Amino acid sequence: MKLGLHYWTYSTPADPAAIAPTLAETATLAEQAGIASFTVMDHYFQMEAMAPASEPMLEAYTTLGYVAALTRRMTLGVLVTGVMYRYPGLLAKIVSTLDVLSGGRARLGVGASWYEREQRGLGVPVVPVAERFERLEETLRICKQMWSDDDGPFEGRHHHLAETLNSPQPLRRPHPPIMVGGGGEKKTLLLVARYADACNLFGTGREDVAHKLDVLRAHCAAEGRDYDTVEKTVLVTRPPLDDVDAFLADVAAYAELGVTEVQTMPDRHPVEFTRRLADEVLPKLATIG
Repeated sequence: MKLGLHYWTYSTPADPAAIAPTLAETATLAEQAGIASFTVMDHYFQMEAMAPASEPMLEAYTTLGYVAALTRRMTLGVLVTGVMYRYPGLLAKIVSTLDVLSGGRARLGVGASWYEREQRGLGVPVVPVAERFERLEETLRICKQMWSDDDGPFEGRHHHLAETLNSPQPLRRPHPPIMVGGGGEKKTLLLVARYADACNLFGTGREDVAHKLDVLRAHCAAEGRDYDTVEKTVLVTRPPLDDVDAFLADVAAYAELGVTEVQTMPDRHPVEFTRRLADEVLPKLATIG
């Protein structure tokens, strides 16, 4: 079982001047400890359900570029890129750039954006949910085309590219892994079956995750996709340090369902969190899966 660190807040410590050194120390510790992936959110305002919207938030891909220079092994990605925040051709170029500069460690995590407050606040177009999913599917198609030998045009309902030239191509071949995030049963998991290398589900319990994976299995069958070729990942919401055994029990339950990577989020100073994660959780996690 692989463990990912999802770095979702930049508010601890409170001094903005401490954001960069704290991020650097956390990422370095995570890599040294054997954490497999390092992800950040694609938000510009903090999520109101988690903390005040005014709390510090960094742009995701700039942040990953910084982390790429400090690390050598961890997979780097956004959990997950909001489809409305970047034109698809430019997103493919951004992820390609991260992959080249990180030595082939980028992963494209993408989903239908949802946080309307930040979109309206910063002038991002707000479109109906159905259109967001149409744009998400076109974005997946465009990224795959730009990461192929086909540099010709792309004509979609929402996006029109005269040429999909992308040089240099990502180092990871055939392309950086594509993770579609979310558990929507009619659209999101269908897009996983159709286009993605991995899914990412919320760890809300074994039964719920099992149900979502059953839905994904059905979509794979309908699409002629081998279900076993989709990597299953879960963002575990239980704080791991409050009760290590309970966290490990959750992870073991997900492993029985075929999940091969779980992500966890700091719930205290991220350096302290990562150090304790390395000492108290990772050695036991190695026995799962």
